[in-house]
Amino acid sequence: MIRLPYAGRELTLFEKARRWKLYWRGHIAPFVRGSVLEVGAGIGANTRVLADLPCRRWVCVEPDPALASQVVLPSRHHELIVGTIADLDAARKFNAILYIDVIEHIADDRAELERAAALLAPGGSIVVLAPAHAFLYTAFDRAVGHFRRYTAGALRAIAPAELRERKLLYLDACGTLALIGNRVLRVAHPTECQILTWDRCMVPCSRLVDPLLRHKAGKSVLGVWAAA
Repeated sequence: MIRLPYAGRELTLFEKARRWKLYWRGHIAPFVRGSVLEVGAGIGANTRVLADLPCRRWVCVEPDPALASQVVLPSRHHELIVGTIADLDAARKFNAILYIDVIEHIADDRAELERAAALLAPGGSIVVLAPAHAFLYTAFDRAVGHFRRYTAGALRAIAPAELRERKLLYLDACGTLALIGNRVLRVAHPTECQILTWDRCMVPCSRLVDPLLRHKAGKSVLGVWAAA
């Protein structure tokens, strides 16, 4: 289950983190193709970031009606469903299923990914981007309904056994410093100024540092698993 009602106040704030969104987009773009299911579309910010990828159909699923009402579909190939993947016809199959900063909001994350795996077309991929490391869990995580943060190992542990791991790595090593600072200062909610400073200064640094660290550190963890 997802904690509802979900205010989603941070979604508008993080929508401004354009450099960050383009960074993770570059890592997931090779797996986003054909028929795509975006789980937890929120206000549609990530839908817009990914809208120009060559996909023939895009289904946005959002359980909160208030958030779903703010989604503006980029094209006639996009569809919005207010609900969860449990509401989808089991016969519908997808080449890519995306959980972008969503799985941490779901109590039974393992069962959620099992349901997602059943909706994959042959060769399709599940893409999960999630906040990393329990020691970085702050009052902000609690306020926005995060059940947990993940290590790479924890994310691997909930992946459906029948899927093949294609990618598992950390992103934004420099952003970890900002979260540690927020934890020390007990910041309950970042300001727009803090988000823009991180996005403009730390994310470009992470683009340089992450490969040097072989993506072994970061405030977010990205995993991709593919069906046979």
